[in-house]
Amino acid sequence: MLELTRITAGYVPRAPVVRDASLTVEPGESVGLLGPSGCGKSTLARVAALLHRPDTGTVTLDGRPVRGWRHRAPRAQRTAVGVVFQQPRLSADPRLSLRELIAQPLRATGRRSTVTDRVAELAPTVGLTAELLNRRPHEVSDGQLQRACLARALVLRPRWLICDEMTAMLDASTTAALVAVVESYRRESGAGLLAVGHDRVLLERWCDRTVGWQEITGHGTPDPATTTPSSC
Repeated sequence: MLELTRITAGYVPRAPVVRDASLTVEPGESVGLLGPSGCGKSTLARVAALLHRPDTGTVTLDGRPVRGWRHRAPRAQRTAVGVVFQQPRLSADPRLSLRELIAQPLRATGRRSTVTDRVAELAPTVGLTAELLNRRPHEVSDGQLQRACLARALVLRPRWLICDEMTAMLDASTTAALVAVVESYRRESGAGLLAVGHDRVLLERWCDRTVGWQEITGHGTPDPATTTPSSC
């Protein structure tokens, strides 16, 4: 289970953007977190992805409390989570080819011998050709770069996926394609998913259940429409 309990987090001392938020995702479950821009949901997503230390509260991953964050997190926990951000150009090193971008986690965890086979396996899955893999971020579209970022998130076969507004900058066809890749991976691996966004229709079609920001923080009255299981 991925469990966030009473998380308070932010970037400015004494001015947290997340206050007392609690959320759980079961193995194999897809949970949509719905909230308006600026409410703090992306900060909470970074906490869930072990990329931002909360001011207070606990994160429990597969039954073990998280004690370290970013590179200080134990490798077993750090590599259990894959994350895709909203803006691929801010999360991709412009000096790297898409091939090198996808391979980054493998190289960082000492799995260099698997790079060629794993990248070749993932590229067609996310819709990237061999020719595109040789290009750098400025030579491809946002959609193509986000495909590479999704492949990077999947390359270590994580047990948990965090998609933070993954499709917000994409057209409808690319959105559908990437959601299909995530769902195929979930079915095959049993991974849990936290999908963060402000598009109610997308989240309710995509996820097993969708929760509203007010519900997980206890601020205000929950919107019943955000707590019912998806019909799809």
